[in-house]
Amino acid sequence: MAVFELLDVTLVSDAFDRLALPLDPDPDRGPVDLPEGAVVSVSLSFNVGEELRGVTFEEERRRYGVVVAATRHVLGGFRAGGPYELQLPAVRMPVGRANCGAYVATGRFTDAEGRELARESHTFRIVHRPPGETPAPHHRHRRSVTAASHV
Repeated sequence: MAVFELLDVTLVSDAFDRLALPLDPDPDRGPVDLPEGAVVSVSLSFNVGEELRGVTFEEERRRYGVVVAATRHVLGGFRAGGPYELQLPAVRMPVGRANCGAYVATGRFTDAEGRELARESHTFRIVHRPPGETPAPHHRHRRSVTAASHV
């Protein structure tokens, strides 16, 4: 068994439920369409062939070759085995026609020694939604019970 084996990358969203991304490199594969304003998180599944410390997942999103977003998630240590499945925090896709278009997202796993364990890249395209199809805000407003009792 390899030191680290990425088994699955799945997008989870309020707009389309779950979408498994192919892990095989295919230059003819078109981009994945994501609706603007959709809330999307990434679910990762992997096996570990030996005990690993300090595993991190770094994601970089590029548009026209320029980095527009980068995140780093410290995942921790893992014993040999698996499969392990983790779901990263959700992010809202940008809204507005200026943000629509193609992006390249690259994810990279490293360990505490800086060894690259796996790397995966995918192209996605943010597509415009007609007015009225934009999802509701991600957060909810709540009334304070204390403030309401003093009214």
